[in-house]
Amino acid sequence: MTDTRPLAELMPGDNGIIARLKVDEALYQRLSAMGLRIGRPIQVIRRAALSGPIQVRVGFTDLILRRVDALNICVAPAA
Repeated sequence: MTDTRPLAELMPGDNGIIARLKVDEALYQRLSAMGLRIGRPIQVIRRAALSGPIQVRVGFTDLILRRVDALNICVAPAA
């Protein structure tokens, strides 16, 4: 998908569809267990200042992700 961008670039209120996880197998399994799977809708709830963590919502679950991990989650625009 060429129209993707890192989750870390989305602003609060932005929505998207998880298109790709560019992480090692261990982190892939952990993120997947938390509901971050390819094809799932995701919404950014808030971003901490100074490159802090990002709060996202996947389904009914809110998660806090490190910015470095959010840079490796590619999101496509929501349809």
